[in-house]
Amino acid sequence: MPNNAAAKKRLRQNVVVRSRNRAVKSAVKSQMRVVNEAVAAGEIDKAEKEFVLAAKKLDKAGARGVFHPKTTSRYKSRLAQRIRKAKQA
Repeated sequence: MPNNAAAKKRLRQNVVVRSRNRAVKSAVKSQMRVVNEAVAAGEIDKAEKEFVLAAKKLDKAGARGVFHPKTTSRYKSRLAQRIRKAKQA
């Protein structure tokens, strides 16, 4: 339990920020799942369209500090790589 006013305020803020971050992470991972499912189904056009949305959400999350910038880059790179491999196959 926090002992001073600043610590109590940080506790309140952390609850709000944590729930917001959790929602953003969930939305990003859901969008990534849509891309992966489209690639698995062989729907390359759909995968490319959904990839644009996933990249946008990842960039926003990275800019807001939900994900580390290198994490967003890694996720985008892996998604793009899957789409490229599916195109070639």
